[in-house]
Amino acid sequence: MTTIDLINSHRSIRKFKSRPIEKEKMNRILECGLRASNTGNMQIYSIIVTQDSENVASLSKLHFGQGATAPAFLTICVDVNRYHHWCRLSGCDEPYDNFLWLMAGTVDASLAAQNICIAAESEGLGFCYLGTVMYNTKAIAELLELPKGVVPVITLCMGYPDEEPALSERLPLEGIVHQEKYHDYSDDDIRRVHQVREEFPFNQEMVRKNGTRNLAEIFTKIRYPKKDNVAISKALLEFVEQAGMMNQ
Repeated sequence: MTTIDLINSHRSIRKFKSRPIEKEKMNRILECGLRASNTGNMQIYSIIVTQDSENVASLSKLHFGQGATAPAFLTICVDVNRYHHWCRLSGCDEPYDNFLWLMAGTVDASLAAQNICIAAESEGLGFCYLGTVMYNTKAIAELLELPKGVVPVITLCMGYPDEEPALSERLPLEGIVHQEKYHDYSDDDIRRVHQVREEFPFNQEMVRKNGTRNLAEIFTKIRYPKKDNVAISKALLEFVEQAGMMNQ
């Protein structure tokens, strides 16, 4: 299978076999993550690998039960703590405790995570990205004993797949890619681009079961309503400030 075929056949895996991930295999995968491009070759991120069954269960609980059967969780964090420690030892300032480096570290962590994901699938593993890392950031940080200057931004549950789900739908190229300059969308553009999503059988069943007018209402009223977005945003911002990443 070519790399392009591997990427295009990606499926999120939510059911895993009990088989643990071999140490050598995990290290190969993590090394691929470390080879990702990053800002200034500074690698402002850390990866917490959780494989102890009790700790996995605790993390799964903080992710609302997701990944309960996974043998491993990878929590990828923005980390200026390590760099600042090096700066202090070298007699230098500690200038990375601000929003710029929160963003840079998030980009670095995301690039490393994607390398890890591709490497994992090439090794016969499956994974699922858990966006709920943003919902319980403080509790996750406490469980993993993250020091000031370290913010969890990505969580992957990983293991040997115990299911083969269908491919999820994706928007067409024309819905995402803009040539030369941003082309704003007309009403017809939006309807055409989202048609594949509106007609996807799973999504149609979701609309039917929830009695909503359309798929957009599933997202805006059930999955990610504004009141939840505002509350989670407030808690996340408070944690980021406490972590010392918003200094002016």
